[in-house]
Amino acid sequence: MPVSRRQKISLASAAVILAIPVAAIAVLSHADWNRAKPWLNARVSEALGRPFAIEGDLSLTWVQPGGSAQPGWRGYLPWPHLQATKVRLGNPANLTPDGDTDTDAATVSQLAFSLNPLALFEKKIVIPQLRLDAPQLHLLRNKDGQNNWTFDQNSPSSPWRLELQSVVFSKGTVSLVDAVTQARLQADVDTISGDARYGIAWKLSGTYHGDKVQGDGKAGSVLSLQQDSTPFPLQASVQTGKTSLAIEGTLTRPARLAALDVRLKISGPSMARLYPLTGVLLPETPHFSTEGHLTGTLAPGGGDWVYDNFTGKVGSSDVQGKLVFSGRKPRNLLRGEVHSRLLQFRDLGPLVGADSSASKSERGVPQQQPAGRVLPVETFKTERWTSLDADVRYTADKITRDADLPISELDTHVLLSDGVLSLAPLNFNIAGGTLRSQIKLDGSGKVIPNGIAAELTASARHLHIKQLFPRLDALQASVGEINGDASLTATGNSVASLLGSSNGEVRALINRGSISKLLLEEMGLNIGSVVIAKLAGDKQVKLNCMAADFVVTKGLMQTRQFIVDTDDAVLHIDGTVNLGNEKLELTLQPDSKGLRIFSLRSPLYVHGTFSKPDVSVDKGVLALRTGSALALAAVAPFAALLPLVNTGPGEANECAALLAQARVKPVAPAPGKQPAKKR
Repeated sequence: MPVSRRQKISLASAAVILAIPVAAIAVLSHADWNRAKPWLNARVSEALGRPFAIEGDLSLTWVQPGGSAQPGWRGYLPWPHLQATKVRLGNPANLTPDGDTDTDAATVSQLAFSLNPLALFEKKIVIPQLRLDAPQLHLLRNKDGQNNWTFDQNSPSSPWRLELQSVVFSKGTVSLVDAVTQARLQADVDTISGDARYGIAWKLSGTYHGDKVQGDGKAGSVLSLQQDSTPFPLQASVQTGKTSLAIEGTLTRPARLAALDVRLKISGPSMARLYPLTGVLLPETPHFSTEGHLTGTLAPGGGDWVYDNFTGKVGSSDVQGKLVFSGRKPRNLLRGEVHSRLLQFRDLGPLVGADSSASKSERGVPQQQPAGRVLPVETFKTERWTSLDADVRYTADKITRDADLPISELDTHVLLSDGVLSLAPLNFNIAGGTLRSQIKLDGSGKVIPNGIAAELTASARHLHIKQLFPRLDALQASVGEINGDASLTATGNSVASLLGSSNGEVRALINRGSISKLLLEEMGLNIGSVVIAKLAGDKQVKLNCMAADFVVTKGLMQTRQFIVDTDDAVLHIDGTVNLGNEKLELTLQPDSKGLRIFSLRSPLYVHGTFSKPDVSVDKGVLALRTGSALALAAVAPFAALLPLVNTGPGEANECAALLAQARVKPVAPAPGKQPAKKR
């Protein structure tokens, strides 16, 4: 059938339209693309904001992107596929490295990528996949925090934008020189075969904060840099110093750490040693190990890292719970809930530096405790307190010093805000009673430079003596209770310095019980055991009441009232306890009710230190046989002790009767007369 003139024109036009791109492709395929390197180098440099150069050959072929890459007819348009050798990427112009100034950010022996030609009309360089052979990546960060791995792709200085969607690695190295963390690390990367999940393996070596670092791991072969791309699998095991960390999971869009989802295992000598690794302020602890689910997201202005459903051990205590770390201004925030079924009391020692020398060595803290000192002198690291805010609730079902110490249901709310740490409340259930307290430690430096301004209020109510020491059979018939109050303020940078500068009041009342040298040794009260040993050997002494009221001024505890009433005698105690130098200056005046156990009728002098107390006869007072009245000549007010009396067990309260009797000021005998003997 003859072809009409109109049809001939249409066919000719179609042939020309098809011939033009075919001819263009043919010409472009055989063109010398090395001539295009200056233009391409300039455009990529503009898009990245740093020098980019292809120093080797640049060649071009054409590939089909496939219908999935571009919808409709765009899926049939061939894309240029470029291959370049000897490629380097420099550092940003505003980076002033502390060292390694001649090191490029990256060099590659060969790279290959396809380019979306239609995106060029929108001044966008769209690369679906970048293949790198033998890459050498050098990451730098100086002391000012400037780095060469942050790309500002929204800079208004260039109209060109780079959109890199994925990266394929081959054998190479990645190094990090970081002046902020004092890190010099290198990872050797190589491809692996026969693994359906992982495509590359790496080995890590170097130093971090002066500690040797080593590790290894595996990762996927294709690193997806898009929000909705396939998650990038990760497996890693790293050890720095005595701290080890292992993760296994996935990472989505690594350029922005948009979604990290891994199983995290971590262990070390102390949680405080994690600060250089994480920037998260955690307390001093014994050796710990935890395992849980870590997810992380970064958003503009901040993001959240969630450590959920974690379980582990801290010393001999178990822990479980959830912690959330949120990036925000002006300080990051750590919040969450942590719970222990069983907390060993000794595991709390590192919090205040009261742990053993072996424990201090394990967590990397030098032994600072002077010989003969009891109160811990290890300083608190308050310089870190302003780096983080915290809001964490901690509870424990049971606390043990040993298998029988009945402390239960610890409940505390840890709040840290701008360097001010509060434990409000810090409550215990113990021995059938309660210990309620609130602690505030201001380590912001605004009140005390390089130190802490501390406030403490505490009250103990209805602590049953027989429950405190269930293994001592002699106490099981006791119905005695302990009640007490304390209110103190102080400044310092350790437990010893805080107590040594403290001001306030301390009061305690014990109603009905018994005491012995063995009991006081069980309680850890070395001073009391020495006194009882001097007075009564190691016999049980029935205690009707003990009432103690101290005023504390600059670390010096002065007795306002201190009376111990037993079946055999009433002891009136006067003097000071110096918390600053840990020295004792106390005089005990026994007022014997008979000549049975307390046979000494002259005053006793308690002196020495907390670690080595001593009791001797006060010879200066022994010469004054009328001194029993002198010791009682000034009776301090008892109003402060009345609230503790009123909490006692019912009307038959020996302490109430004792204090009522003590309110009557004694009258000294007439000169030359001896006081009447008691019968």
